[in-house]
Amino acid sequence: MQFRRNNYDVTNTVNVTDSISVGDAIENIFLNLFPSARAGTLQSAINHISRLFRGELPGYAACDTGYHDLQHTLDVTLASARLLDGYERSQKKSDSLGEELFIFGILLALFHDSGYLRRRGVEDNRHGAEFTLVHVSRSEELLKNYLLKTGMGTLAESAAQVVHYTGYEIPAGRVQVPVPAYQTIGNLVASADILAQMSDRCYLEKCHDRLYTEFVLAGIARKLDEHGKEQVVFASPKDLVIKTPGFYRGATRRLNETLNGAYRYADKHFGGQNLYLEALEKNILFAEYVAANNGDIGMLQRIPPKTPGSELTSDEADDRKQQVEDRRKRIGDRRQNTAQSYPDLLERRQNTGDRRLVISSE
Repeated sequence: MQFRRNNYDVTNTVNVTDSISVGDAIENIFLNLFPSARAGTLQSAINHISRLFRGELPGYAACDTGYHDLQHTLDVTLASARLLDGYERSQKKSDSLGEELFIFGILLALFHDSGYLRRRGVEDNRHGAEFTLVHVSRSEELLKNYLLKTGMGTLAESAAQVVHYTGYEIPAGRVQVPVPAYQTIGNLVASADILAQMSDRCYLEKCHDRLYTEFVLAGIARKLDEHGKEQVVFASPKDLVIKTPGFYRGATRRLNETLNGAYRYADKHFGGQNLYLEALEKNILFAEYVAANNGDIGMLQRIPPKTPGSELTSDEADDRKQQVEDRRKRIGDRRQNTAQSYPDLLERRQNTGDRRLVISSE
């Protein structure tokens, strides 16, 4: 058995830190659905967003958010293509989204977090994470401008609305769409956003090392209540990891209710298996296991790939690395003896049950 690599998708076949690898995978999905279509529009958009995140295009600095980075964007876009594929293969031909709306969904995914990027000469003294609460509106503008400049202007106004399915600035029920197909696409891409990040092989390590820092800069880690008293939402990176299963419960409701269960179309794409949910489940179960072991962050031993922005981490990131080394000295290097690693976790997995059944019924 080959273990999944830290920079690869849930199938362990696509390098989601590499835009060419992701572009090829999406092109294959697209052309299998629409054999007579041309994939140039998709490839150009993927190349554009990759250069944008790397700071290679005029007007914008390179990404400086290590969690909401290029890997996340590429991973979400690949997941979106798979959900779109599953949806298309589940419909009668008369109900198909078709070639143009498939492309529309991919563009939505590519730009959904572009609002974290800073404008050169205007926001040089800011950090991308400071725009967390308004990043979707900022993404909307970048997406509209791209569509207008590339001859797809007829989609611009609809895209500006549908991209809000991926965020919380506008409740999904209040997003205005011209036809139901756009709501379907919004549900699919927003579901892909949740599935891709939570199934990332280094999801918990990224929460600890990178996401907490973004939350602090965004003013999310602490907030004022209605009486002006400060409330601690996440006290530390470790606290964020421990509270991740709670976030998952909220994400479950969003996937099922708000986004109309669109995540299930991954089953159709994968031939009956939902690899995203399986990987996600492992991450959440391990977060619970860490919490049950007094929040031993030394258990989080994976090394997230380096991407533009990933050099900015919490101060506790170095501390986690030290805790990992200390743990390996105490109990051995689990990488060398995986069959015996965490035997009580294996028992926990067998006795917890299949949460996917809970997801489907909640």
